[in-house]
Parts: sequence; C-alpha cells; structure tokens
Amino acid sequence: MAPQTQVIPLKIRKVIFEKFNDPNLRFTNDEIFEILKGEGLDSSLTIDDMEPYFKQLHEEGMIRPIAQNFTTQWFKIFDVVEKHDCKSCNQQVYLGKLEPRICPNPQCKTTI
Repeated sequence: MAPQTQVIPLKIRKVIFEKFNDPNLRFTNDEIFEILKGEGLDSSLTIDDMEPYFKQLHEEGMIRPIAQNFTTQWFKIFDVVEKHDCKSCNQQVYLGKLEPRICPNPQCKTTI
C-alpha cells in the first residue's frame, strides 16, 4: 500500500472529528472527499477509490452507514470522537469512544 493511501483513513478520522463530531449528525462520503481534496488529496483519486477507507472505518467501529444512493453514502458516528496523542508515533489520532484504544496509524498500532 502506498504511503499516501495509508494515511487516508487517518485524514478521514480528523475531518470527522473537526466537522461531524456529533452522533446525531449525518454526513456523506462526498462531503469528506471534497474536504480532503481541498487539503491536497492526490488528485488522481476518485470517490470510488475512497470506498475501502469508509468500509475500514465502519469495520473499526467509528462510523455506521445509514443510506446509500449510487456512489453517495451517508454515515453517522457511533459515538463522540476524541483526540489522543499517541506517545509511540507522536501523532494526534482520533478515536470514537466505543473504539478500542489502539493507534489507527498502520505504522504504529500501539495501545493508547
């Protein structure tokens, strides 16, 4: 997996923390994708390329899908997302309250 793609789930987590950190809010993969494009996401990526990352975040227990229309998916977070400082990789990481306290950085995976 290329380094750029390894950090995409971490970037999605940060956007959710900053913009959609309320279990009652719903958001779409399109909204997240547009924000990431504005922050310098690889311009060769399409919304279809993002699907595995949203699926990963669902499997990890951060978000849940609530609806879908073609390529647009709507999500809600399970619970409030919290910011943590990982002492092992020295990064800020974002975890839902119900997620295991394991650094989501694929290069780290240390218990927080």
